[in-house]
Amino acid sequence: MTIPDDEWLPGWATTAPQPGDSLLLFSGHDILKPAEGWLVPASEHLLEELSEEMVSLGTLGRQSVFVTEGQKHILPELELVSLRDALLMAEDAPAGLLSTGAQVWQWWRDHRYCGRCGEQTQVHDRERAKWCEACQIPWYPRLAPCVIVVIRKADRLLLAKSSRVKRHFYSLIAGFVEPGESLEEAVVREVKEETGMDVANVRYYASQPWPFPHQLMVGFFADYAGGELKLQEDELADADWFMPDSMPPVPPSTTIAGRLIHAMGRQIRGDGDRQ
Repeated sequence: MTIPDDEWLPGWATTAPQPGDSLLLFSGHDILKPAEGWLVPASEHLLEELSEEMVSLGTLGRQSVFVTEGQKHILPELELVSLRDALLMAEDAPAGLLSTGAQVWQWWRDHRYCGRCGEQTQVHDRERAKWCEACQIPWYPRLAPCVIVVIRKADRLLLAKSSRVKRHFYSLIAGFVEPGESLEEAVVREVKEETGMDVANVRYYASQPWPFPHQLMVGFFADYAGGELKLQEDELADADWFMPDSMPPVPPSTTIAGRLIHAMGRQIRGDGDRQ
């Protein structure tokens, strides 16, 4: 089977990159971006210059892709772009590849040593994992499930502004899933904690990886079921009910929040819930 040149396929290998492969370069939380595209060709000289380990991500078309740390002084022609700006603002950003790269690189750096005994870990020879020989246990990339929900009340939907995020977007109620809790239970609890209201008819819509640093956002619809709006002020700066045609700025449709908001808007207008 021929793989299209622009098809991103996540994968794992223990081989080292070779000249002609592609590199996703991070500098802290920023991406080192070339003038065109998001990946840097791996020349023999560049592979010698980069000091960090390089971790397999998969393939883009016919090329293997690796993630590693880059140094701006080695590649001064590259632009520093924050990962959040790339996923929120850049229409050409390969969200799946960038999310995979950020989470895999974070995991790789966080698990150089075993979290149980402190011994240095090794690369697992069969799967994407770090291996502790002393404890005989693997350490896999972490995923933190989060719920995010759009709530409908008649012909309006609830939008909220975070008290911690400085962007001017209004978005949705969201939060981490607690141990022993189902996704639907997490939705009900988070809405109650942050708004004082009750919801019913919680139903799944879609999900999205969100690498800050390793979240999996699980999106839901829900219906208002009672209570007065009372904000949890350390979480929300503002919240209100809006009609779909008179909303404040919301996240773009490249995000699960944006897709949920626009899908609920279509439902309220009677246009269905196409993604």
